Amino acid sequence: MPPMQRTSGVLLHPSSLWGRFGIGDLGPAASEWIRFLGETKTGLWQILPLGPTGYGDSPYQTFSSFAGNTFLLSPTRLVRDGFLTPDDVEDVPDFPADRIDFGWVIGWKDDLLDTAYGHFKAGDAASWRLEVTEWAAAQPWLDDYALFRALKDEYGGEPWTTWDQAVRLRDADALAEARTRLADSVERHVLGQFLFARQWAEVKEEAHSAGVRIVGDLPIFVAADSADVWANQELFMLDDEGQPLVVAGVPPDYFSATGQLWGNPLYRWDRHHETGFAWWKARLRSVLDAVDIVRIDHFRAFADYWEIPADAPTAETGRWQYGPGDAFFAAIRDEFGELPIIAEDLGELHDIVFELRDRWNLPGMSVLQFAFDGDPDNDFLPHRYREHSVAYTGTHDNDTTVGWWESASDTEKNMARNYLGTDGDDIAAAMVWAVWASRAEVAVAPLQDFLRLGTEARMNTPGEPAGNWSWRLRQEQLSDHLASEMRALNEAAHRV
Repeated sequence: MPPMQRTSGVLLHPSSLWGRFGIGDLGPAASEWIRFLGETKTGLWQILPLGPTGYGDSPYQTFSSFAGNTFLLSPTRLVRDGFLTPDDVEDVPDFPADRIDFGWVIGWKDDLLDTAYGHFKAGDAASWRLEVTEWAAAQPWLDDYALFRALKDEYGGEPWTTWDQAVRLRDADALAEARTRLADSVERHVLGQFLFARQWAEVKEEAHSAGVRIVGDLPIFVAADSADVWANQELFMLDDEGQPLVVAGVPPDYFSATGQLWGNPLYRWDRHHETGFAWWKARLRSVLDAVDIVRIDHFRAFADYWEIPADAPTAETGRWQYGPGDAFFAAIRDEFGELPIIAEDLGELHDIVFELRDRWNLPGMSVLQFAFDGDPDNDFLPHRYREHSVAYTGTHDNDTTVGWWESASDTEKNMARNYLGTDGDDIAAAMVWAVWASRAEVAVAPLQDFLRLGTEARMNTPGEPAGNWSWRLRQEQLSDHLASEMRALNEAAHRV
């Protein structure tokens, strides 16, 4: 990615926005949030992946790399556009205001989409039919995704690897019969994707009008139970029945004696290379239609990755394998020109990862919470940041800065106090300023750090299967005082 103008960003997923419908959505709150960013002279809004979430509610384990999460649809905008009536959203459950109760909200949002589809099917939103048809015809991934979701509904949500063999292995006659049998369900999922694409395009246009660019997020691996894998089995390391042969993870390290066993199927990179990385080009084109810049999570796997036997109980028995490296980025540059990519290059990495990043002029990441281990040469200390980089106080996987401080060791606290010149009473402000004042081209903090919130506002705890992704912002927290503080910070650090 070419050097960027010195700028700043805030990390906040749309699901964390306020509103009465149980989960943040792409409606009025998103518009107000964008106006707030513009008023504070913040140039970037960073989000998490936008795909449809499944078990565990993680945006990093979605049913598709191409589809959008219909739980984020704005009922307000659906009423405006005639897909719902005011009566349809009159009787809203008493959802919690500061947390997402996923089990409750998912059922209600699914029912609401059923209602919208019923109106569409009955002709109440007939003026949209041609536009839906034309949009759907231009989405090469949509037929497989909509059929995948319709089949998944029919099989009670079970993973595709448990389906009848004919549809599991994509027999042409079986798929044609399923499309006919499940035509209404398929059309409902198509409509949901049209509505998401329409609402997100409106949000993106509002962001650009406010001078805000959107930073998206793309996990390098895809979920095993996804339309991506089901529809492209030849591109993944699977056996003849569709089961993974090897899976992704990371080896044992300081943080975990047995490593991390993620379970994502690994790519057959030779097959991708033979096609000129066509699937990857389509995947990146899709995400870059939705956002302006994309952070690739676990970038290191383009250089080398940990391959674990699918039947291994832990990640200890894996081995390192080389990724596609320069061949991949050459193909992507030929397709897109300059690469608007941020490389997530955190963790214990081999030199070949940094060399790959630098050959393709990609900014990496620095996280200030990792800086205070007592080593004066720690690369996460702000005076050591590369200019062509993106610096964070913390990410969605970290505790909030206040939460981190409350659990930090004495070594970390003493070094932070000395380095930052603070007594720790307002540690979040001190750490935000250190990142903003650094030479890194881009400075980003989660909104929770500007609000000085503690662990109760943490977005995700890696390794914890439940209780994540549920924090929500209250509207009154976006105060005039906060806007003035953030605007002054951007001006003082010359990030406007």
